Amino acid sequence: MTTAAPAVKRWTDTELEQKIRVLEQTIKQWAVERDLWFDCGFRNYLAHNGGEPGSPPVVTLLYLGGELYGVLSGEDAEGHESAFSNLIDSLGYEYENNDGSTVYFYPTDPELRSAFEDYFHWQWVCSLITEDTADVYHELYEQFSKQPERLQHLDWREFEILLFRLFQNQGFEALLGPGKGDEGIDLRLVQRSPLGDVLTFVQAKRYRGDRPIKLPEVQALYGAAQLDQADKALFVTTSNYAPAPRRWAARTDGFMQLAAAKEVLQWCATAKAGVIADRASLVARDRVIQLIYAAARGERGLIVHSSGGWNITDNWFALVLKETKHAALLMGLRAAVFTHDGHGQVGSHVPDLDPTTIDLFQSENVWRAKRSINDGRIHYWDGYHLYSAWNSHPCYFNFMD
Repeated sequence: MTTAAPAVKRWTDTELEQKIRVLEQTIKQWAVERDLWFDCGFRNYLAHNGGEPGSPPVVTLLYLGGELYGVLSGEDAEGHESAFSNLIDSLGYEYENNDGSTVYFYPTDPELRSAFEDYFHWQWVCSLITEDTADVYHELYEQFSKQPERLQHLDWREFEILLFRLFQNQGFEALLGPGKGDEGIDLRLVQRSPLGDVLTFVQAKRYRGDRPIKLPEVQALYGAAQLDQADKALFVTTSNYAPAPRRWAARTDGFMQLAAAKEVLQWCATAKAGVIADRASLVARDRVIQLIYAAARGERGLIVHSSGGWNITDNWFALVLKETKHAALLMGLRAAVFTHDGHGQVGSHVPDLDPTTIDLFQSENVWRAKRSINDGRIHYWDGYHLYSAWNSHPCYFNFMD
């Protein structure tokens, strides 16, 4: 007789958020009782960093000031840090002084760590929901398949964009409305056919599960579609429908179709099966070889650079594999020493481009970055480094601490 494996503990988003609040409140209370809480506070890691969350996940970030800064930065004459460490350990966390002014907190329990990884990854994925970051949607669909209730956490515009991507995945030509002033038509779908194109008007409503769609809302979409001579109308909601609109739609000979949360989740499951998860697979290997050759010939804008470090100056280079208005895929490049002081401690770097560079085209060396334009200059932020176009000049480094 075999013994069943113990069930894996599951936490809801609400329970995880409560755990974060308890951790933060306990830390603050401990510091206040010892007159250490001055110019301190907590910040969400995503809001602070903006990058893809790592493993283990940062549950919360404490920014330091006043006396607590000294305690957690090695200036602890009264011996508070030992008590603080014991407190954090008793709560099931560990901490790390990140840069002297911010402290990261990590869960120690493996199951809780996994739950927080999923929770923060979900938040990060949602932060990337824009019309042109299509490669992230595999992960969004996966989140819904694991926790369907998260469909309710999207705001109304995110829900419209999700549907836009889902219909594109189904082969429709989709036109996303402006979000405001769209006269009740959130999406227009065109299905091409030799016998004539089929135009469908779509209305999306992001409602709570206990708020069903009523008949007047469905009738309004029907009227707009008829007025503009659409071939079909589709109402989609995260909620459900009262009996009256279902009976009424059934009398329209298929013109009016209704889809609820169950159908949206099924669309997500279907889309997930057809989307590649490996980011390196989003760009063909032959295309990467072409980009490497073009960069080696000096084509501008393909290589990006970032510099920095803690008490040192180091350099990082990457190749832009693919980019849209809001996002990019980057591939890390090796930094080659161009000049140095004879000891390799001070000098300059250039990106290393040679026949082996294509070997860097591996999943673990390809990552996403948020793309932005400031003062006419394009920047790429991956949560760790801020990249911009390399100017083709050697880049200074100094490893002398």
